[in-house]
Order: sequence, then structure tokens, then C-alpha cells
Amino acid sequence: MSAPLESPRPSPPLLPADLAACRASLAHNSKTFHAASLLLPPAVRAPATVLYGFCRLADDTVDVEGGRRLALTQLRRRLDRVFEGRPQPVAADRALAAVVAQYGIPRALLDLLIEGLSWDVDGRDYDTLDDLQDYAARVAGTVGAMMSLLMGVRDEAALARACDLGVAMQLSNIARDVGEDARMGRLYLPRQWLREAGIDPVAWLAAPRFEPALASVVQRLLDAADVLYARAAAGVASLPLACRPGINAARLMYAAVGHEVARAGCDSVNRRAVVPGRRKSRLLLQAAVSLWPASRQLREPPLAANRPLLAAVAATPMPEPVRKVEFVINLFDRLERQDRQAGWGRSAA
Repeated sequence: MSAPLESPRPSPPLLPADLAACRASLAHNSKTFHAASLLLPPAVRAPATVLYGFCRLADDTVDVEGGRRLALTQLRRRLDRVFEGRPQPVAADRALAAVVAQYGIPRALLDLLIEGLSWDVDGRDYDTLDDLQDYAARVAGTVGAMMSLLMGVRDEAALARACDLGVAMQLSNIARDVGEDARMGRLYLPRQWLREAGIDPVAWLAAPRFEPALASVVQRLLDAADVLYARAAAGVASLPLACRPGINAARLMYAAVGHEVARAGCDSVNRRAVVPGRRKSRLLLQAAVSLWPASRQLREPPLAANRPLLAAVAATPMPEPVRKVEFVINLFDRLERQDRQAGWGRSAA
């Protein structure tokens, strides 16, 4: 006689106190992301806050520990416990355990994130843009993929655009933080580009300073980010309507960071670009009304750097609760399209 099938373990609940702790971390550590998240529907904002809380904790743990490998080992052990359903008694860990179980977040995505952090520990150099995108895909493209899963979107083309957005945001951050990173002994600009501009990367890192040749390299990075922001815009139309303003806001405000760098002549050594409050308000308004962007770039091939992320999602089955959420989202999207078409018909008449 065969043994009875074991019933699936229920997902742990997301406790209000744990969510509040993650929300406080978000508001304190990333004002741009926090502002964008306010435009997300509450059902997505809560788990998104949790994911950010853990990603922020992972980044800070490696930095605070001075980049020691012990910190990375401890993070991996914490993830072991999270995915076993017995997280450490810490708000970020308990909340993450609830979210990964409820939304089918692949362990491989978080492993790739930690791999990217380990490259910081190793002091890895990035010779080409492809090399830098491999890094950005791990530390930020993974977040884009996880955000897509929270919205019930697992279509490969839409996921690829979500990963593009994460990579673009990381490139904007790198362009903004050239001087700050250099003062910590870090150089993320593609070294091949520096050499082509007549700058010796090692000598420059030993004595960082702004010069026109450096500005040309920073501008190349901003241009690369803008290509990905345009591709990411095409993916917005694949999202549930209620989620589009928040993702638009993140896309527009992080792109605006790069535009502020460009306005300053690409001098991110002597100053740190900040988007003025009034401009942020205008971008938030634009994000709320630009809900049907052109989708012609939706089917662009994914970045090579993002392919491991897409493979991780494809290999992970979707939990039944998420299937139900996806069905409801698709139903409302179909109704929305029908309403728009009916409106066009009435207008034509």
C-alpha cells in the first residue's frame, strides 16, 4: 500500500511588524525607490518592500563586514533557512520566507544576487560593457525579475524587459557614483573604455580626478543605460494596469539620475547628482498617465547577461495561488482592452 501524499506546507504569513521593519528600511535607504513604490498597488507594494529589505540587508552586510567572505557564507546560510521555511528570527528573513513561498521566487535568483555581491568582495575588474552587465544583471537585474514575479508576470519577453530595467538602473547608479566608488577603491567603469579614452585605470583609481576624457566614458555608460530604459518601457504594457505607474516611476526617476549626471558635464567625481524635488513630482505625474507605451521593442532578444535569470524563472513552477492571481490579472487586462477598443469605436462614430 502506497504512503499517502504529503500535503504541501502552507506558506508562512507575512507579519505586519516584519513588513513595517522592511518599510522603514526602504524609506531610509532609498528615497527614489520608496517614492516609486508608493504608486504600486498595496498587494504588490508589500512584497516588493520585503524583497528590497532583504537585498538592502545583503548589500549592507557585505559592506559593514568589510567585504569578508564570512558575511557571504552567513547570507547563504540564511537563505538556506529561508527556503527551508525556518528563517532566522529576524524581520527581513521571516518576511522573505513568506514572500518567496507565496510568489514562487526561485532560489537561483537570490543566489545570483549574492554572487554579484561576492564579486565586490573579490574586487573584480570589468573590462568591457558585457562584463559590467554581467555584474549589473546579478545585483539589479535579479530584482527586476523578482518584481515581475510579484505582479504575476512570467512571460519571457516581459521578464527580459524587467531585467533590462534592473540593469539600466544599476548603470545609472554607477555613472552617478564614480567618485564615491573610487574613494572606496572601486572602479566599475569599463576599463577598455577608459584605455580608449587615454586613461590608465590603475593610475586613475590611485588618484581619481575629473577630466574631459572621463566625461566621455561616463556618457557612454549613460547612453548604454538609455538603450535599456527604452527597451524596458516596452515591457510596461505587459504589466497589470495597476502596476504600471509604479514601474514607470522607477524607470523615469532612475533615468533622470543619469540625465542629471549629463547636465553636470558627466562630472560625478566632484559631485553626486540629485534629482530635484519638483522634477521628481513631474516624473511621478508622467508615470501615472503614461500607461500604454509603445511595445515594438518587447520582443528584442534578452541581454546575454540576463539569460541565467530567465532560465532560473523558467525552471521554477508557479505556485497555485499565483496562478489564480495571474488569471484574475489577465481577465482584468482583457476587459481593459475591450473598454479601450469600445471607446475608440465610439470616438470614430
